[in-house]
Amino acid sequence: MHSRPPTILTKRRRVPLWDNARWIAITLVVVGHGILPLIGESNSAYSVYLFIYSFHVAVFVTVSGYFAKSSPPNARAMRQILTDIVFPYLIFETIWSVIRWALGGAFELDFTTASWTLWFLIALAIWRIVLPFLVMLRFPLLIAIAISIGAGYTEMIDSTLALSRTLGMLPFFVFGWKLRQWQLTGDWLALPASVAWRWRAAAIALFLGVLAVMPVAIETWRELKLRRFMLYDESYEAIGYDEPWSGAIRLTLLLFGMVLAVAFLVLMPRKTHWFTSFGTATMYIYLLHSFVLFPFRETGLLAGDQPFWVLPAMMVFCVGISVVLSLKPVRRVFRPLVEPRARWLFRPEPSTATGTLVLPPEAGILPLPLPPHPEPEPGPDQGPGLRQAPPGDAPPPGDAGAPPRH
Repeated sequence: MHSRPPTILTKRRRVPLWDNARWIAITLVVVGHGILPLIGESNSAYSVYLFIYSFHVAVFVTVSGYFAKSSPPNARAMRQILTDIVFPYLIFETIWSVIRWALGGAFELDFTTASWTLWFLIALAIWRIVLPFLVMLRFPLLIAIAISIGAGYTEMIDSTLALSRTLGMLPFFVFGWKLRQWQLTGDWLALPASVAWRWRAAAIALFLGVLAVMPVAIETWRELKLRRFMLYDESYEAIGYDEPWSGAIRLTLLLFGMVLAVAFLVLMPRKTHWFTSFGTATMYIYLLHSFVLFPFRETGLLAGDQPFWVLPAMMVFCVGISVVLSLKPVRRVFRPLVEPRARWLFRPEPSTATGTLVLPPEAGILPLPLPPHPEPEPGPDQGPGLRQAPPGDAPPPGDAGAPPRH
């Protein structure tokens, strides 16, 4: 008999570009939430807010889709959905319910309605579960776009279990998966700096154009209720559009968001910088920053007309929040809440005698012998015709996509 050569396990190197993108994207999420109380009275704040929201959610969901597995889930993948997404959602939704009760409200533990930013965890879990089924179809991205646009025509799809946002933003998640299939990361990292900067110059021009348009047409954006469209949380009729062509607005935002997401990634530094390591802490930033901003949102501290310096000061403050929540001491303290392992809750072995149930001994029924398992066929993520993913493209344990890992 021939002995099989020993398997050598090599540690995968993280790609700085993705960690840079994760941290900058989640920092923009914090900034967007931080300046929200200012947008009612300040056109400048509203312009910055619309500029950020035109691409930052698209970036976060796209990056999450890039690292999602489209092969049939194994026991490890299913366990990760529980520990990285479901358990943190249950924990933080309970915390928010207690906070509302402590502030004088009724104690309502409703896990079907996500509190503030927690909608993303529900959406991420659903996207991960649905992706292997969706990519079996011939045109997954076009189908996702059709689902998103169609969902906006009915008021039956609402914020229950974040379904409106889950379906509305599904194209961004599938778009991220498509970027992975196109194997662009290795080619981009191999480009000479002079060539890369040509692409970056075009991306900078695009972002400057968007930033310039926002304040010029700010009253038009308010009248059109553009912000509500960007949240993907309501039907067109609820926003005030019952025309048949209303879906064209969402289609435009989806396509524009994808273009801006790519432009954002093009601008990301390809090398390690002082903030690169913070890219592994996006879930901590996402789940914890809302507690810091909660007083500003609920107390009316930023209500009404504010001095001009409040907007830039709030933006700098939000960047500071993102930095602090990325630090190792903070992550060490909050790890049981953000990354609960819950080993006591899982079976020692993921499989059972029957594959689904464990029959009690007193049942007197012997399980049938299991048929031999054939070698699995290569799935779309590991087929022989595809190059291996760039080193470090796998997300670290507990890093669920790198909210937005709003």
